[in-house]
Amino acid sequence: MTAAAGTDRSTGVIQPTFTGRHWWRDAVIYQVYVRSFLDSTGDGIGDLAGVRAGLPYLRKLGVDGIWLSPFYPSPQHDHGYDVAAYQDVDPLFGDLAEFDLLMSAARRLGIKVLLDIVPNHCSVEHHWFRDALAAAPGSPERARFHFAAGRGPDGAEPPNNWHAMFGGSAWTRVTEPDGTPGEWYLHMFTPEQPDWNWRNPEVPAEFEGVLRFWLDRGVDGFRIDVAAGLYKHPDLPDSDDPDVDARTRDSVNPLAWNQPEVHDVWRHWRTVCDEYAARDGRERLLVGEVSVPTAREHALYVRPDELHQAFFFDLLGAPWDADAFRKVISEAMEDIAGTGSTVTWVLNNHDQVRTVTRYGGPSTEGSGLGAARARAAALLMLALPGAAYIYQGEELGLPEVVDLPDDQITDPIFRRTGSRARIRDGCRVPLPWSGQASPFGFTSGAAGARPWLPQPDYFAEYATDRALADTRSFWHLYRDGLQLRAALPQLGEGVLRWLDRQPGVLAFERGDGLVCAVNFSTAPVPAPVSGTPLLSSGPCPAGVLPGSTAAWWLSDQ
Repeated sequence: MTAAAGTDRSTGVIQPTFTGRHWWRDAVIYQVYVRSFLDSTGDGIGDLAGVRAGLPYLRKLGVDGIWLSPFYPSPQHDHGYDVAAYQDVDPLFGDLAEFDLLMSAARRLGIKVLLDIVPNHCSVEHHWFRDALAAAPGSPERARFHFAAGRGPDGAEPPNNWHAMFGGSAWTRVTEPDGTPGEWYLHMFTPEQPDWNWRNPEVPAEFEGVLRFWLDRGVDGFRIDVAAGLYKHPDLPDSDDPDVDARTRDSVNPLAWNQPEVHDVWRHWRTVCDEYAARDGRERLLVGEVSVPTAREHALYVRPDELHQAFFFDLLGAPWDADAFRKVISEAMEDIAGTGSTVTWVLNNHDQVRTVTRYGGPSTEGSGLGAARARAAALLMLALPGAAYIYQGEELGLPEVVDLPDDQITDPIFRRTGSRARIRDGCRVPLPWSGQASPFGFTSGAAGARPWLPQPDYFAEYATDRALADTRSFWHLYRDGLQLRAALPQLGEGVLRWLDRQPGVLAFERGDGLVCAVNFSTAPVPAPVSGTPLLSSGPCPAGVLPGSTAAWWLSDQ
């Protein structure tokens, strides 16, 4: 591995610093939210056998790998992100034998498999936390978590003023074994998700065992939940600005996130993955969910001896504006690719409003403008150097379900805050596969089986069978883009060179002659390249780039 280069500001060329070929560097990974992908048992909840049944569909789409949301034993207070046991499968989703069948099927189809690992917190039902509740203050069992005495009269106030990301205080008081009010424990998400104390050596040792358990079963790597978390300030002091910290789901408390010691964890995990790669030549990937304020801080997590990649969320959060997109892409290429890693681009995931709705404004079914912009954004992302992650259903153009009844909402954010703002159920509604009415082929078994979240009637328009039959669908756009990305040497890794363009247009060249342009305005403009596009997100006559449209050209054709 060698590093050299960066950005030539005189030409606008951004050249990654890494030479060498590794599968993950320009891979396209499909995020499978297991609960909502495909149900094989008829209980209305997706499962591992359903994922296995859907693998040929994903192979046809053309992705390189899948990332599976947590399927470990869990009371499901946060849909699996409250893990009760890290080395098993919840019966809701199958068992270890079914997991092994899934791995074998994926291997036969050439699909990599990444698991979602949750090292910042566990479930209140984890046996170590149950041991902590049964033990006394100051005990070794409690030292695995963050227990502290309360403040104020009789310790009735939380130890500090930190807020949880899902609303409310980050502390919950326990009742001691003798029945008296006792210490408080820290949970940066919900009370059902106590945070681990990574300063206790038992915790990192336990997680090394978890990594090895799944690596021994053949997985290709891990998506790491809350990768900027884990370590808290050792003194647990008050935050200077608790009102800012109260912004739900923002990792803004510097006392609880992005502590310097966390980098030592990723260095160690990298050595574990490299050890397995040295045995059989198969690289194992570590990709982190890293929420930090700047691309420069993000880059620290993907230095050569730490995580291979970390999701770059700034593109997802950028407003629909050519200058805003250019700014975040340039910063990512300069700061992140400058480390020798590649940028990991995302437009959506299981925590975000779906792109069709996000780009089009709130609507039950999304809008034509939102769909056009989402299609254009997909082609833009697939043309950028580095890796790309696609959230399930984006390839169908699914809109956000914004009108779920209150009594159907399961998101703990709603339970904690009473507000529908920023709830995540709308992007987690089970996929429609076929038919004209719910469950749209999602669930099998007994007649009348109901998906765990209700599917709206209009999902019939987005069902997979219809998408496959319609060459103008989102699915075919993604499939065609993935096929070209795999076939054209200009795409994947390599040079990005910005091109002169008129206001409202973003244009760049990849490699030798592949041009991508996106018209962020609603009015047509002259195309940057003459001739018919190789691929476009909508109708695109020669010489014209319509509004809210992206296109690829080979400039030497």
